[in-house]
Amino acid sequence: MKAIIQCIGILICAVPAALAQDVVRVQGRFETDSISIGESIPYSLTAHYPRTRQVFFPDSTFAFTPFEISRKKFFTTKTTGDISYDSVVYWLTTFEIDSMQKLSLPIFVLQEKDCVAVVSAPDSVFLRYRVASVPDSVSVEKLPLKTNTAYQKVQWILNYPFFALLTGGLLVLLVLAWIIFGKRIRRYFALRKLNKSYQEFIIRFNQALERLGSESNSRKAEEALVTWKDYMEGLEQYPYTKFTSREIVKLVGDHTLDNALRAIDRSIYGGLSSSLEPFRSLLIYSEQRFKKKEEEVRNG
Repeated sequence: MKAIIQCIGILICAVPAALAQDVVRVQGRFETDSISIGESIPYSLTAHYPRTRQVFFPDSTFAFTPFEISRKKFFTTKTTGDISYDSVVYWLTTFEIDSMQKLSLPIFVLQEKDCVAVVSAPDSVFLRYRVASVPDSVSVEKLPLKTNTAYQKVQWILNYPFFALLTGGLLVLLVLAWIIFGKRIRRYFALRKLNKSYQEFIIRFNQALERLGSESNSRKAEEALVTWKDYMEGLEQYPYTKFTSREIVKLVGDHTLDNALRAIDRSIYGGLSSSLEPFRSLLIYSEQRFKKKEEEVRNG
């Protein structure tokens, strides 16, 4: 009987000891007893827990209401025997006007399937008012104001999820716009390029004809012909500048163009006086080919 009583006594003493080894103790407190609006003060959160446990402290994404976190500092874990000790200091700011403000923070103990929160006892700070009292007779315009123009550096944080979502949305819109309007866009720029090239040719060719009209010679006649060949080569993608007049006529098969090129060749290689009429025939032919090309692009 005495042995049984001794065993029961040993068990009674062992149970509290085993429970004590698995207890997680959390303590949170402000390092000062008062705070001003906008001022940053330290708040320390400590945890004693069995070394076999794994615990997590709140990070900057946690809601520290009614406070806002400005920074934090973690300290290295210390272990003595079977007990580990962790601590974190948070620098908190308040913009609330309550005379007394409280805060209680948890730590999270990792279990087999989830986490268990162990919450510290609430600690409080008192709000220090910058203006203790304002007489009723003082107007708003005459209230004493305290200004602070010192630059406060704020860390810039890019909202990566929003930026990625916005970029992805714009890319999708651009792809859809190209699928729906891509053909019209290509046609618009092709017509614009075609018209610009034609207008530039008209200016250059008329200038060449003016020089030829003021002083008719084989060199100026050849310059006007080369200007026409350059434009036609870009318009129809045929090597007009490398073809002779006979090869060009054979390629296009136009009787009017044949007569005009023959007359121009006689003025260039025969030393005859050059008339502007054959060059006007070239200009008419170019206009016809331009309009045909424009119609092909418009209906293509």
